[in-house]
Amino acid sequence: MTTEIKVPVLPESVADATVATWHVQVGEKFSRDQVLVDIETDKVVLEVPATADGVLTDISQAEGATVLGDQVIGTFSEGGEEAAAPQAASAPAAAASGGAAKVIDIIVPVLPESVADATVASWHVAEGDTVSVDQNLVDIETDKVVLEVVAQDNGVIGKIIHAEGDTVLGQQKIGELNAGAAANTTATATSEEAVSSDELASPSVRRLMTEKGLTASDVIGSGKGGRISKEDVEAAANKPKAAPAPAAAPAPVEDLGERSQKRVPMTRLRKTIATRLLEAKNSTAMLTTFNEVNMKPIMDLRKQYKDIFEKTHDTRLGFMSFYVKAVTEALKRYPAVNASIDGDDIVYHNFFDISIAVSTPRGLVTPVLRDADQLSMAGIENGIRDLAIKGRDGKLAMADMTGGNFTITNGGVFGSLLSTPILNLPQAGILGMHKIQDRPMAVDGKVEILPMMYLALSYDHRLIDGKESVGFLVTIKELLEDPTRLLLDV
Repeated sequence: MTTEIKVPVLPESVADATVATWHVQVGEKFSRDQVLVDIETDKVVLEVPATADGVLTDISQAEGATVLGDQVIGTFSEGGEEAAAPQAASAPAAAASGGAAKVIDIIVPVLPESVADATVASWHVAEGDTVSVDQNLVDIETDKVVLEVVAQDNGVIGKIIHAEGDTVLGQQKIGELNAGAAANTTATATSEEAVSSDELASPSVRRLMTEKGLTASDVIGSGKGGRISKEDVEAAANKPKAAPAPAAAPAPVEDLGERSQKRVPMTRLRKTIATRLLEAKNSTAMLTTFNEVNMKPIMDLRKQYKDIFEKTHDTRLGFMSFYVKAVTEALKRYPAVNASIDGDDIVYHNFFDISIAVSTPRGLVTPVLRDADQLSMAGIENGIRDLAIKGRDGKLAMADMTGGNFTITNGGVFGSLLSTPILNLPQAGILGMHKIQDRPMAVDGKVEILPMMYLALSYDHRLIDGKESVGFLVTIKELLEDPTRLLLDV
């Protein structure tokens, strides 16, 4: 029986978490209540124990990955036996057959219509590596999404034609897969050190070893069975290196001490973000207007109904559903904010597709929540959650990214108190939400401490006048300060 390993329910104030350490590897056997993985939040480390005896069959989220509450991060087989190494068993059989391997071309997927070319982002395998069917071989990065190229059959990587960083076209051949082949003995012999490193060190430790320029033979493991910890890597890195043999006329080396710098090429997504932001600044008459909102009514409402809401809809009641509902209603009242400029024409949209700014490891992206006016609060929460997970996992498709009439960005999750967001072209408006902070406010002649949040609306003044922009922002303020208005449509 296969059982899912899930992230525990996160505290209310915690948006996401990080996979800190896997204590077992795929194929390892464990017992009930043994800790399988540590999940780290910004406040605590949560342990995920085994619910039964079994064998780990899959790790879908490696160490360092950003995850959400209740997200599946792996699976295990209850009561299973320790997995045997399939590659070691299949190699002799393949060698005995003596049959010639079939060569399968590894090609770039068909690119979306608006994308001219792409970049080879990351090869997950090297020449001579044994792979299994559907294993991800290489990531192809466009200016909007990352496309995965998977193995079409079991076999061995024969040749890599285009290395990481190369620019490629759709349907272009970038490598070869020898289907049905097995790694030769020479390759196996030369990869023993790498295999040993994989067995003795976790992924995060191997990453640290790579950063320090070390191999498994350079580090002495202090853990059980010689396992290598991060402390072992740091100790090896700080260990004085043996003086090299004197060479004739050594080249002078500048002593930088502890100062260093690293130069890496800008990713395609980062280039696109830079280009679009500059275009928005230079080609629009962008202006920002501000207001502030008392969040106490919404916070009280969430506190009262969050448990029954989660029990009824199987999703948490967050702030974003209120923001989206308020924005959608305000867009209905001010159609110009829901419009865009196309040449000399103004295009008014009679639908409400809201772009939600999502921070991912690759950069800021704005996937679209379609037909927000037709979604319930639970539908909005589930839609945003799905987009956030796909964004963090690099699974966003072109269909998720295109379109959108208005953008909401929430810098408050990072602690931003006030900002001036930049337009997401060709949209005419973007709303910035910020940190909720207790401040003294004058209420009916008395000073009260209230949870206040600044709102910032950036808009294209060529299309939206000051009266409309202020009215739009005030409408959002009123709807958030009195959520009953959303129900009564007043």
